[in-house]
Amino acid sequence: MNKGVQATETINKGLRRRYRAEQRFKRLGIAAISSALFFLAFLFVSIFSKGYPAFQQTYMQLDVVFSEDVFTGENLATANYPKLVKQSMSSMFPEATSRKDKRDLYQMVSSGASFTLQDMVTADPTLIGTEQSIWVLADDDIDMFMKGKIDPSKPQSERRLNDKQLEWINSLIAAGKVEKRFNTVLFTAGDSREPELAGILGAAQGSLLTLMITLALSFPIGVAAAVYLEEFAPANKWTDMIEININNQRGEDNGSNEIQLSFYATLSSLVLTLMTLPTIIIAGRASLKSVPPSVREAALGVGASKLQTITHHVLPLALPGMLTGTIIGMAQALGETAPLLMIGMVAFIVDVPSSITDPATALPVQIFLWSDSPERAFTERTSAAIMILLTFLIFMNATAVVLRKKFEIKW
Repeated sequence: MNKGVQATETINKGLRRRYRAEQRFKRLGIAAISSALFFLAFLFVSIFSKGYPAFQQTYMQLDVVFSEDVFTGENLATANYPKLVKQSMSSMFPEATSRKDKRDLYQMVSSGASFTLQDMVTADPTLIGTEQSIWVLADDDIDMFMKGKIDPSKPQSERRLNDKQLEWINSLIAAGKVEKRFNTVLFTAGDSREPELAGILGAAQGSLLTLMITLALSFPIGVAAAVYLEEFAPANKWTDMIEININNQRGEDNGSNEIQLSFYATLSSLVLTLMTLPTIIIAGRASLKSVPPSVREAALGVGASKLQTITHHVLPLALPGMLTGTIIGMAQALGETAPLLMIGMVAFIVDVPSSITDPATALPVQIFLWSDSPERAFTERTSAAIMILLTFLIFMNATAVVLRKKFEIKW
C-alpha cells in the first residue's frame, strides 16, 4: 500500500512539474508576443510621428508683376521667370541691397516658384502686364522652420537660417503671407533634388507598372506549374528536386539574384516574377489539395477525361485560394527592395513613367534614395513614403483575407 501511495505521489509530482513548465512556457510565449507587439507599435508610432508633417507644405504669397520686358518673344517658355520672383521678393524687402542679402532673400522661395509662374502665363497669356498675388512653394528650410524643426534660439552657425532670414520670415508671418497647406506635390510630382518639389507619383507609377507585368507573367506560369506538379507530375527524383528548389527559392534571400539589368519596369518584373512564383505555386498546390477527391471521382465517373476534370471542376474550385496566394505574392513583390537594388533600378528619375519601356523606379527604392539624402526635409518624406507603402501592403493583405473568407468552401 505504501508503495502505491509513493508511486501516486511520484506521478503527481511529475505532473505538477510538467504543469509548472507548461505555465512557464505559456508566460514566456505571451511575453515574447507582447514584446514583439510593443516594438511593432513603437516602430509605427515613430514612423507616423516623423512622417505626418510631410503631408503639409509651407507656401508663401508673392505680389508678382508680370513685366512685359521679361516676355520679349512669342515663346513664353523661354521668359525669365526667376527674375519675376526675385523682383517680387526685392519689392517686399528693399533693405536687402548687398549681394549676400539678396542671395539669402531669394533662397527663401523654392525654385519651383518660377515653374508655377510659367504654367500660369502659358495657360493665360493675358496675365502679361498685370500684377497678381500668387501663393508659391517656400524653400524647404522655411518649411522646416514653420514645422518647428529649426530652433531660432540656437546659434546661427547651428541652423540653416541666418538672423536676417528669420527676421524676414517673421515679418511675412505677421503679414499673413506664409501658411501651411496640404502637400499635394507629394502625390502629384516625381522625384526632385529639392525636397519641397519631391513627390512619389513617379515611384508609385513605376511600382504599378512593375506589378502589372509581374502579375501577367507569374500568375499563369504559377497556376500551370501548380496544376502540373499536383495533378500530373509523376513521383520521381526530378519532381522531388523541383519541389525542393521551389521551397528553397521561397525561403532564400531574394536579393541574391544579382543580375545587372536596367531600371525599366519590364526588366525588374522578370526578377520579381522569379521571386513571386514560389509563393503562387505553393498556394496553388495547397488549394488543389483542399478540393475533395470525391469531386475528381465524380467527374471521372461520368466519363470526363483527367484534363477535363482538372480544368472544368477542380481548378475553378481551387481558384479562389490561388488568387489569395497571388495577392499575397504581389504584396511581397511591392515591398521588395533588395532585388531592385541589385538589378540597377537605383536611379534619379524625375519624369513619371507612362509606359513599361520608360525609365522608372519603385516605392521601396524611392524610400531608399530619400533616406540616403543629406537634406533634413527628406527625413519626413521618407517616413511619409513608408506610411503610404505600408498602407498599400496592409490593404493588399486585407484584400487577400477578405477574399479567402468570402470564397472559402468548407467541404
